[in-house]
Amino acid sequence: MGRFEDLTSHPEFDIPLSICYRCNMKNGLPFTADLATTAMGILPHEDVDEALELAFSLDIPFWPQLPRLSFFEDMYVQALQRFPGAVLDERSGRTYIDTQQFYKDLETFFAHEDDLCWFALSESDSLVYRRFLERDLGPYKAVHGQVISPVSLALKIVDENGIPIVYNDDIRAVAFLFIRNRVNQQYRELAARNGHAFVWIDDPGLEFIFNAMSGYDHIKARDELHEFYEGVEGPRGLHLCGNPDWDFLLSLNIDIISLNAYGFGDIFVKYNRVKDFIKSGGTISWGIIPTYEEELAREDAGTTAERLETMWKPLTGTGMAAAEIAARSLLAPATCNLLNPDRTLTVERAFRHLVELSGRLKERYIS
Repeated sequence: MGRFEDLTSHPEFDIPLSICYRCNMKNGLPFTADLATTAMGILPHEDVDEALELAFSLDIPFWPQLPRLSFFEDMYVQALQRFPGAVLDERSGRTYIDTQQFYKDLETFFAHEDDLCWFALSESDSLVYRRFLERDLGPYKAVHGQVISPVSLALKIVDENGIPIVYNDDIRAVAFLFIRNRVNQQYRELAARNGHAFVWIDDPGLEFIFNAMSGYDHIKARDELHEFYEGVEGPRGLHLCGNPDWDFLLSLNIDIISLNAYGFGDIFVKYNRVKDFIKSGGTISWGIIPTYEEELAREDAGTTAERLETMWKPLTGTGMAAAEIAARSLLAPATCNLLNPDRTLTVERAFRHLVELSGRLKERYIS
């Protein structure tokens, strides 16, 4: 291509000044959640078969990301495969964007922008993902995938000078386009095997945009995420383990919110928009089972059921029936966890606890 122009003027980012975000039509889940079990992507396992067996123990299996297995199973590294200017140094573990190479690589990127197959994860990009696709996914209620959010990617990944790429308008604009194509290609691959597939973006960094020191404000993030989701195929979802401005999140044009309900659910349900989100067909994945050893040791299916039902009281107090909430709810572990001394054992117990909790609550609320 010729002289590079500011990508924020690219037609993909021509965003109106005033947008009624929740008024825009959503894609919606093609099934009723009904307290089905699922989980976010990262697992502490180093054995692919063990990780897959755990993922397939849930109602809605997911493909696991296993950063302990390989440098290339890290979600940031996977997202940056073939990204313009990306330097992925396995030996040093360093990942960054070379700015000069970024501009040199743009011609290749734009030549493939409409070729979603170019954005697929190959076996060398993720052995686990390809092994997941080899399974018979058809019989399950749904399956889901995940890709790192363009916001979190841009906040974490730096250039050659150590400056986060979120502050480079050109690189950030490409990141939103690039990740959207990653999501859409993954969705197509999963949907070809299960018609109820969905892919959510994982956004561990989203809560930091509300910090006055971030330099990338929530208004810009909201507009760019809105435009991003407008181009996402299939149900639109977002997962995060932190505690952002929930009004911000609930105002996005998304169908699924996955949150750490064990840690922040009591705060989340106090927002009026939660009821509106559910009433408009949105689905909430309640991360209610702790994955830290000490926390899980204090819980059983009875205590977590009570915790979740108590959490729903601000919603049922407005006239919503608990069965209505349950119909729009998934159940999940609260967080990913790579830090337990027992490595995989607590996480595996959390998954068994999750299945038991789901069975108990389904008997109560799902006819």
